[in-house]
Amino acid sequence: MFNNNNKTILLTGTAGFIGSNFVPYFLEKYPDYNLVNLDLLTYAGNLENLTECEQNPRYKFIKGDICNRELVEFIFNEYDIRGVIHFAAESHVDNSIKNPGVFVQTNVNGTYTLVDVAKNYWMEKPFVYKEAYKNCRFHHISTDEVYGTLTLDPNDLFTETTPYMPNSPYSASKASSDMIIRAYHETYGLNTVITNCSNNYGPKQHDEKLIPTIIRNALKGNPIPIYGDGKNIRDWLYVLDHCKGIDIVYHTGKTGDTYNIGGRNERTNLQIVDRICTILDEKVPLSSLRGTKQSIKSYKELITFVEDRAGHDRRYAIDATKLENELGWKADENFDSGIVKTVEWYLNKYGIKL
Repeated sequence: MFNNNNKTILLTGTAGFIGSNFVPYFLEKYPDYNLVNLDLLTYAGNLENLTECEQNPRYKFIKGDICNRELVEFIFNEYDIRGVIHFAAESHVDNSIKNPGVFVQTNVNGTYTLVDVAKNYWMEKPFVYKEAYKNCRFHHISTDEVYGTLTLDPNDLFTETTPYMPNSPYSASKASSDMIIRAYHETYGLNTVITNCSNNYGPKQHDEKLIPTIIRNALKGNPIPIYGDGKNIRDWLYVLDHCKGIDIVYHTGKTGDTYNIGGRNERTNLQIVDRICTILDEKVPLSSLRGTKQSIKSYKELITFVEDRAGHDRRYAIDATKLENELGWKADENFDSGIVKTVEWYLNKYGIKL
């Protein structure tokens, strides 16, 4: 069992990309926390992402569904949960277009179950916390996609007051979950914070996402698929910078507030693939790979344009001024430094020695 002198917090979905970067960071930084990780291990969750934490006596993994109220209540009672950081979500836009019901179930119903159990466990009645749980907080991790799409004007940025205009079943389900968290703060006085982040990249990201897809296909000599004209713009945030932002907001954010976390690194998809191909050309020349077509001199020749995704938002970009000015957060990585670290991690994962 955990050390009872420590505070135990519940993390959800941390066998996924962002959470599996967060857990080792948080365990190392805060020796006075116990962490319980509740994860259903759907296709995007992988316990191999957390092998460095398995033997840590302050970490426990529980396989289960955030929609299972009986299980969530058991965890709160068994481990005396004093805080929640809620990462768990279905997050792939293409999958939400094909099967939206799964996204509503996990992202909306699951979030409701978690926050309702937390409210009941920590609070006597609306706006009155039980004495032992006065500082307990529910931190909800969300996305910039809830805001919809931006114009191409570089001064047009998502802020915390941007109206919600989600355009995909995924972003609509995340917007719904944000509203549930807001309602529990306004109606019951629950101590909540929400963070909305831009596109993350870095180690441990699932192979289905853009950057791993580019790297994986390039190394196999396969076509590198790019949606539409490749000019969709995203603001890229290195995953460890996101984890540090979550940490700061969880500990020092104002209750009931939302904070946007962005990297100030806008790139088109074409710029992303071009930069990755340049790095690969330098580190793993095609001539060094067996089985690739010797007629191809650069990975850039593998770039292929495919039919655009339905409802594909043109541009996302976050204004992180509030987080920077009020809480002192600052991204440590720019895209040029972060993407090199990311490519090197994937080359190591795929067994390519540099």
